[in-house]
Amino acid sequence: MVKLTKIYTRTGDDGETGLGDGSRVRKHDLRVDAYGGVDETNSVVGMVIVEIDRATDPGSFGVIRAELVRVQNDLFDVGADLCVPVGPHEEAGSCLRIHASQTARLEKAIDGLNKSLENLTSFVLPGGSAVASTLHLARTVARRAERSAAELIDREASRMNPETVMYMNRLSDLLFVMARAANALGAGDVLWIPGANREDAGEG
Repeated sequence: MVKLTKIYTRTGDDGETGLGDGSRVRKHDLRVDAYGGVDETNSVVGMVIVEIDRATDPGSFGVIRAELVRVQNDLFDVGADLCVPVGPHEEAGSCLRIHASQTARLEKAIDGLNKSLENLTSFVLPGGSAVASTLHLARTVARRAERSAAELIDREASRMNPETVMYMNRLSDLLFVMARAANALGAGDVLWIPGANREDAGEG
């Protein structure tokens, strides 16, 4: 059980922060950047839920909202995983690690939503409804967090759970599909028209 009794500690005033294993690193350390990006993703997902709750027909987003609530909890799991480097002799279950079953749940959600969407004929611009636009924002933030985690694996493969990157990768895909679903099942998507604003747009 987590118990927070004090918000500020002054221990980070020198530009360092503590990881979950007690080690100290600079606040711009790549690992801190990775779990910070996951935290940022979680905050934007929270914004999506707020947009859903104030939509004209929030009930129409019920499936999406329920999955986003689960995602928010998962993202804390991902952050906790990244915050504690994998030890050389770590016993299974001794640390909270993101599990393949959590990634698989996202895949199931993607498949469930995608089967009802109109086929894409172009790339989708971030727009349409307020809910869809915020989902696109969450998607791009999730991609950034994924890139940091992927770079961390390149640098510290033995100290990383690769499932963290897999989860963030799949989450970005899910948020994209959710954005399309929030745009009238894709009918309200704003599509990219290559070169539409060039003066020679009609010349190929």
